[in-house]
This record gives sequence, structure tokens and C-alpha cells, in this order.
Amino acid sequence: MGKSAVYPGSFDPITNGHVDIINRGLGIFNKIIVLVGYNPNKLTTLFSVEERISMIREVIGDNPKIEVNSFSGLLVDYVKKSEASCILRGLRAMSDFEYEFQLALINRKLRRNIETVFLMTGSKWFYCNSSIVKEAAGLGGSVKGLVPDVVLKRLKEKFPDMKINNSGR
Repeated sequence: MGKSAVYPGSFDPITNGHVDIINRGLGIFNKIIVLVGYNPNKLTTLFSVEERISMIREVIGDNPKIEVNSFSGLLVDYVKKSEASCILRGLRAMSDFEYEFQLALINRKLRRNIETVFLMTGSKWFYCNSSIVKEAAGLGGSVKGLVPDVVLKRLKEKFPDMKINNSGR
């Protein structure tokens, strides 16, 4: 059996930066499990877990090398249960690195045999994250090009005043 990785996140919503990490991760791993986590520190989310899973599945299509799942609890417990070999994470900036490094260390402490692999985000997506996308959309700005089209449509449903493109429509 080939190596597989768990790519965890809230994906609220999935962005083109996330899709970039998934696609590049497939160049390293035989299988990627995109794991929508329940984060107790994020008490409110824009999309339900079911909506996020649905959007991710629509975005990735029918790719047998990608699985989408959800989980509540310790990430390392899920990784062990899924028989994956590591955790895949994307990095944008030094602030990401510090936080992700701390998570990798505690995960390593909890399960010594689970590795974390970091991929630097593509320069095109350096400033893109779910929080910024939601804030811009909520204030009526266009996030076209930052998220897949299916996500753009779902954001428009949540934020009717959101512009679809920069020309004001």
C-alpha cells in the first residue's frame, strides 16, 4: 500500500490555495484524505460541516486518490485510524510556520510515528485564506479567482451583496 496523508483544516470555505496544496500533495502521496475538522475554538462557522464536505467533493470531482471526511477529536487519533503515514499542511507566512510548528511538535509527542509534511503555498495564493475570503465577501467585495466557482456561488447565497467580479456586478 502506498503512502497516504491527511490534510486537515476547517475549509470554511475551501479556497484555491487549499486546492493547490491538494493537487501538489498528490505528486508526493498516493492518497490524500481531506479532513474537515470540528475546531472547538471556532464556535461559529459560515458553512456547516456537511456544506463544506459537499463543496470540497464538488471541487475535487471524482478522484479516487482523494477522500473527504470529517472528524472531531485529536488529529493524530484520526491519522492512526485511517492508516495514513503523515499529516499534510500548507504554509503561507512566518506566522503560519510558528503555529504549525507547535502543532507538529505536539502531534509528534502524542504519536511518534506520525510525520508532518509542510508545503509552501504557491505565490499566487500567499495572501489567501478562508477568513479573509469570508470577510471580503461579507463586506461586498469580489473574491472571484480566490475560490473555486462552486464556492463563489455558495458565498453569493450567504452574502447577496457580494460582487461576483471587480467590475461591480
